Amino acid sequence: MTAPAAPKPVTIDIWSDVMCPWCVIGYHQLQKGLAILGDEVTATIRFHPFELNPDMPPEGEEQSAHIMRKYGRSKEQAAEGRSQLLAIAERAGASLSWSGEGTPPPAMMWNTRAAHTLLVHALRDYDAETEVRLKLALFAAHFQHRRNVSDHAVLLDVAESAGLDRARAQAALDDPELAAIVVAGEQQAWDWNISGVPAMVVNGKYLIPGAQEPDVYANALRRVIAREAVGAGAIPE
Repeated sequence: MTAPAAPKPVTIDIWSDVMCPWCVIGYHQLQKGLAILGDEVTATIRFHPFELNPDMPPEGEEQSAHIMRKYGRSKEQAAEGRSQLLAIAERAGASLSWSGEGTPPPAMMWNTRAAHTLLVHALRDYDAETEVRLKLALFAAHFQHRRNVSDHAVLLDVAESAGLDRARAQAALDDPELAAIVVAGEQQAWDWNISGVPAMVVNGKYLIPGAQEPDVYANALRRVIAREAVGAGAIPE
């Protein structure tokens, strides 16, 4: 009897922003795609910084007003787009809805530079699994609990809930080396012509842009494995 093939290791680097609902959706769809592959692959996932609104002021901006201003939409168009997005997220298993008690606070957009600094800290000083755990906790804090994830006290609470040491996280927020890594990660995205997120790069070479359906991720990863088996350089059609 032939032994089953060993799982193929892949590294998936994901450029994304904490404010990006499509990044939440894309991550959950990727997980479903990996579930389709089962024992065919073992995936290491790493997140990298991308700021959709690097000039966002400390006071933030109300979400609907932000969408209307940035994309030139009417109030009705913004509300309709929000409803469609919530439905897509729910189908993906990625709730973007308020899950707290009482009257929900306004949905806001925040500056995410400090959040990215903590994510870099988690990857550099812990491991990829810790960074993923922190990323998901930040997504939940922003979308489901509507917390101000630009506020350092909030970030430290979220980091601690994800298993990071609070004192080390506090020091990380003031670490110039980590700040430089965030800048370098964002520059790498631009160097690779990544202008929107999520953007997933498999094994440092193969780009899968946008939030895709699970079978798209599964098929793309299969093509990567097949291509690397023959030593070629692009995902085959």
